Amino acid sequence: MAIAWARTRAQAQPLRINVDAAGVGTRAGGTASSIDTIDWDVPTHGTVIGTLLNYRGELEALGDAVHKPPHLLPPRAPVLYIKPANTWIAHGAPIPIPANLDAIAVGAALGIVIGRAATRVASARALEYVMGFTVVNDVHTPNPNLLQLAVRDRWRDGFCPIGPWVVERAAIANPDALAVRVRINGVERAVGTTANLVRSIATLIADVSEFMTLSAGDVLLAGVPEAAPTAMVGDRVRIEIDGIGALENELVGESRP
Repeated sequence: MAIAWARTRAQAQPLRINVDAAGVGTRAGGTASSIDTIDWDVPTHGTVIGTLLNYRGELEALGDAVHKPPHLLPPRAPVLYIKPANTWIAHGAPIPIPANLDAIAVGAALGIVIGRAATRVASARALEYVMGFTVVNDVHTPNPNLLQLAVRDRWRDGFCPIGPWVVERAAIANPDALAVRVRINGVERAVGTTANLVRSIATLIADVSEFMTLSAGDVLLAGVPEAAPTAMVGDRVRIEIDGIGALENELVGESRP
């Protein structure tokens, strides 16, 4: 069991709970509960900041494109974007898919939840500013050209499931060695690892906080592994990260109540 923080729709204040990081069950106030019997809410409240091209395979897949105009060189700083509040949904909530989209890409991401204001922190101390870790699905429209980021690809309503909880930092011995898996309808479709990050968790925090303050509650996404699998309406998507838990949501047509 690991210590985690969570929110439910019936509980306004965050709950401190013991969780089975494999996603089997939870225990709050001495009462064991199945993960699927709880009406979860999004466990975080700050800005969600996405990171592009932070997996080696993702960057390598671009090939010579990073050396052509207008870029000429691979990115020297983190490539960031925001996942605004309209995109956030909780574990178990449906992901609404517009009728004009045949499929979406499943963006399995480790969410780094900031515990206190971080400004120009050194990488050696960066993890001291982390409250914990969560699972995030950085849902987006498939786009082979990651060097041209379109707002509509990632900012649609419900395109950022988060949760179910935030596991405290102390429970994760090494965030740079976590397996990340995607299952669609129970079938394993992708396996990655944070060992393949271009910037380690600490380095990413240091590089981002060098030019912007990360506030308590903010969620910095470590990135999405290469070859993100796609899913379509009717599919159930499950993202598992070792030691943290599993996030599961169904894709539904946008017009469905």
